[in-house]
Amino acid sequence: MPMRNNKESQGYGGKGRPGGPRDDAAGEEDGPILLYGSHAVEAALANPARVVLNLWLTENAERRLAEVVAARGIAAERVLPRELDRRLGPDTVHQGAMVEVEPLPDVTLEELAPLADGGRPVILLDQVTDPHNVGAVFRSAAAFGAAGMVLTRRHSPPLAGTLGKAASGALDALPIALVGNLSRAIAALKDLDFTVIGLDGEGPTRLEDEPLTSRIAIVLGAEGRGLRQLTRDTCSRICRLHTDGPLASLNVSNAAAVTLHHLALVRHRAAG
Repeated sequence: MPMRNNKESQGYGGKGRPGGPRDDAAGEEDGPILLYGSHAVEAALANPARVVLNLWLTENAERRLAEVVAARGIAAERVLPRELDRRLGPDTVHQGAMVEVEPLPDVTLEELAPLADGGRPVILLDQVTDPHNVGAVFRSAAAFGAAGMVLTRRHSPPLAGTLGKAASGALDALPIALVGNLSRAIAALKDLDFTVIGLDGEGPTRLEDEPLTSRIAIVLGAEGRGLRQLTRDTCSRICRLHTDGPLASLNVSNAAAVTLHHLALVRHRAAG
């Protein structure tokens, strides 16, 4: 069936290389992954760093994505919507598009660091496991000009499937560093001249009052639990977001969007 193509609380919080291909299974081994949804598939095809193995499109999706498919120089296999329903599940919103790709090459913290010059933040997630939330954070990070993302190899969702759909193309728009230990990654960022701010609703100071430096990293914790104690202890400092209503709590994706928008405004004002 497939064609092969080797052209290339207020804790602010709430699996990743699948092999197979698998779209939502936890695992660390390298191997092909599935992405679906118009934006995710279009971004993967437009990214020259992505190795595309197989592409399946319905007739309508083929029309929508004709330009990027032609630019990539590959041929899609025409399928009916029910064929993708069978592969992905009847409740999956695939929009008639699915692609099998290789994972992107890992990015190191040292490679991320210069991208953060000028106040573009690096976003770290502390065991946030819900793929919809993580995908939404990716989308906000791409929209508001983050320098990149840092996730742990374990206790994070796969960079595929549900996360890719929620990220709406951001998986192929942002550098992503996968690390084995978040606390060691935070320490390494501090050695690279980052101020690392953990967000927590009980933080002693407001993020909005922080004198932000040129290299900023923001750490967001899992739903309910928030930041782990070792993570908190390793951050440069802990801050809260200013709220002024009957609810003081935000989930991780909302907190990320508010934070990233604030930092984008700070950069804009600093640039004059």
